[in-house]
Amino acid sequence: MADFVGKAAGLSISRRNFIKASAAAAASLSLAGCSNSLSTVGVDAALDNGEKWVSSACWHNCGGRCVNKALVKDGMVIRQKTDDTHPDSPEYPQHRACLRGRSQQQDVLGVDRIKYPLKRKNWQPGGGDKSLRGRDEWERISWDEALDYVAAEIKKAKENYGPQSIMSFARTGWTRNVLYAYGGTTTHWDTTSYGSYRFPWEKIGMGQYDNYSVNDRFDLKNSDTVILVGGNSAWSAPGLYSYFFLQAKKAGAEFISVGPNYNAIAATLDARWIPVHAGTDTAFLLAVAHTLIAEDDPVSNPLIDWDCLNRCTLGFDAEHMPEGAKLKENFKDYVLGEYDGVPKTAAWASKICGTPVEDILFYARKIRKDNKVAMYHDYAPARCIGAEDFPHIFATIGFMTGHMGKPGHACGNIHKEQVNAGPALVKAGGSGLPKISNPVKDCINSPGLWKSILDGKYLYTGSFQWLPGEWKDIDIRVLYTEDKAVLQGLPAMTHGIEVHRKVDFVVTQAFNYNTQAKYSDIILPVTTQWERPGMVMTRDKEAVLVYSQVIEPLYEAKSDQWIAVELAKRLGIDVEQVFPIDEKQQFFNQIAGCTVISEDGKSYSPLVTITADDIAKWEVKGEPQSGKIGLQELIDRGVYQVERHEGDNYGYYAYEDFIKDPENHPLTSPSGKFEIYSDWKADTLNNTGIANMTFKPYPSYTVAPECYEATFSDWENQVKGEYPYVVTNPHYLRRTHCNQDNVPWLREACHNPVFLNRQDAEKKGIKTGDAVLIWNAHGKTLRQASVSDTTMPGIVELPHGRWIDMDEKTGIDRAGTDNILCGPVASNMGVSGYNNYTCDFKKYDGEPLIPDHLIPAQTAKVL
Repeated sequence: MADFVGKAAGLSISRRNFIKASAAAAASLSLAGCSNSLSTVGVDAALDNGEKWVSSACWHNCGGRCVNKALVKDGMVIRQKTDDTHPDSPEYPQHRACLRGRSQQQDVLGVDRIKYPLKRKNWQPGGGDKSLRGRDEWERISWDEALDYVAAEIKKAKENYGPQSIMSFARTGWTRNVLYAYGGTTTHWDTTSYGSYRFPWEKIGMGQYDNYSVNDRFDLKNSDTVILVGGNSAWSAPGLYSYFFLQAKKAGAEFISVGPNYNAIAATLDARWIPVHAGTDTAFLLAVAHTLIAEDDPVSNPLIDWDCLNRCTLGFDAEHMPEGAKLKENFKDYVLGEYDGVPKTAAWASKICGTPVEDILFYARKIRKDNKVAMYHDYAPARCIGAEDFPHIFATIGFMTGHMGKPGHACGNIHKEQVNAGPALVKAGGSGLPKISNPVKDCINSPGLWKSILDGKYLYTGSFQWLPGEWKDIDIRVLYTEDKAVLQGLPAMTHGIEVHRKVDFVVTQAFNYNTQAKYSDIILPVTTQWERPGMVMTRDKEAVLVYSQVIEPLYEAKSDQWIAVELAKRLGIDVEQVFPIDEKQQFFNQIAGCTVISEDGKSYSPLVTITADDIAKWEVKGEPQSGKIGLQELIDRGVYQVERHEGDNYGYYAYEDFIKDPENHPLTSPSGKFEIYSDWKADTLNNTGIANMTFKPYPSYTVAPECYEATFSDWENQVKGEYPYVVTNPHYLRRTHCNQDNVPWLREACHNPVFLNRQDAEKKGIKTGDAVLIWNAHGKTLRQASVSDTTMPGIVELPHGRWIDMDEKTGIDRAGTDNILCGPVASNMGVSGYNNYTCDFKKYDGEPLIPDHLIPAQTAKVL
């Protein structure tokens, strides 16, 4: 192992060359995969020297899945590359990695790796000095000691306080399943990236998360206008999104970007920017609806597709209401101001969303029914407090203008399918592990999670059920975290730190010294995906990626399943109940279960050819089968991609069958139509008890607990209040959520400033590079400023995911941690609203901030 580490320290990869490449990528806005070819110079020669390219996982959840390969020699990774399995073309694009994926080796081989089990110095069974969590030193212990400690604390909590006193956080959940088998745990529910799209909108006729709501990527070039609402794919998920948009740009499409900033993807596409304050998108779109209604003339100025509205929707006007509607109101008359005396005009919305009146009118006129328009939303507008109606109004506008179900017209979500909706052309198989149910029903909504634990009571609304709220007592004693960054990633981080210093025991499984590990009592070191048998991943509908083990496990790290099995033994759980098969068998099952669509676009058949010799070599159970590609070839390539061409049978137009024949191809709503009016929606949202907002059965404007209007102490007279700005948390090019924040290359390439509007900054005497203190009722944080005109006035953009560096004396985070400024505030749906908290900022005159790339990596101080 020492020799291995020595080799890692002596790698000849030039950081300077990497930074040059990163700067070039940033200059072209990180559009991985946008050139016509990818050089493979030197690869064949390298293979003659005992070196081997291994398909290597980039497992962080950015919204994309890309091909990564590591060059391995003598068990050591010496280089990375991306997809060169075939020539690149618009019809058959390579799945190229971005700068984050290409830096994965620094994540896996970083100095912040947890090398062996650790115990906090001042922890003792029962808690020890809890106040030192997050700032204590560490002691090395053996695996037996660590697992015995963990098992003893879990047993004690269950015996004394019940299984509900244990809180488990997990995405995949190896250990969580063991805890479920042991009697269950309290869990939490979080709207995550989806925001208000996590609501079951299927009940009004939309797809789950608004998936499959846009067309196949080949249709992009048929649109005259492409509108991007609330997203920056060039940063959040570089690669195919941007590549597909560029093909539409080359075909002549005009692009429009809507949101609080003029971002990287907008600049790449030379988009017209329509500025909208974060969290006010519903008001903006209501004004668009008003303009459509006011200016439409079916003969001389046909803006609205009345045929689509009348055949395919309910609730737009009084003549098309659902049977038994409780409220004698409709969407059209609400927009015209018939009920509250306030027409939702462009002038009305401009005051709220900061959008010039002429931009609102331009948008409405641009999306008229006879223009070929594709309207795409990302999830950022839905990650706002009070964003409940955004999904409803966005789809309503699409149906009003008829941009559904036909070439060149689309209205829906781009995130899930990367602008390439439709049924998957290739699918991964399942692992074969059984599903373990949780006997404990306690489940806490994320925005209020930490405060609920502190208060000892929470509002139960079910798990993604939005039941009428019921207050319940809760007494959490143990926090168990695996493969999830809850302390760093959830709102109300200040309360989260308090919770981590209150409970009896905190244990985390982690491969590096991240925030969650830092505030623990016991850290169990886990392997990365590069050190495990392998995995199969999908995202783009046209490809399946197969990752293999790249290196042997480092130091004393163990897989999550190994830890779960050992813990199960100590808790008296039948291991076969939870893990009847090993990790290699699971990997094999995923591969063997892959299916690929036939050329007719209708049926599926096995993807992988597997022989009896393959099964014997792998030492697994399985049956021989015939497919499109051999097992070893798939392992070597690391990807199988369905080759596309114009006119193939894989095209897709969202809502096509429904629009043509709604009676015989109904939607998922009770009426079978898209329900602009839905009593179910209003009744569900208004009875959760999470907040006291009132929602109508149709899309309407409501003022949230924290929002742009809350920046005023006197809205009518436009007098600003204590916190006169709105802070947003955009996904940043340097990180995938909270992952990779410790990677040196990425720190040097992307400096992670706070983005400020020039007018706002000049009023406070702030220029680019100055240290800035940002604060609100929830916390305080510091960042260097980046001042420009690409951020709207009144908006503060603090990138998402920076690891906390709390100054315990001042209570100020010195790292620019976004969730320090997010509090236990939610609207009726319980959305984790990261993008519209109020705040203030000023020039910081304290101790100078050190640039991130000059700060030593965060590591555990082991005695």
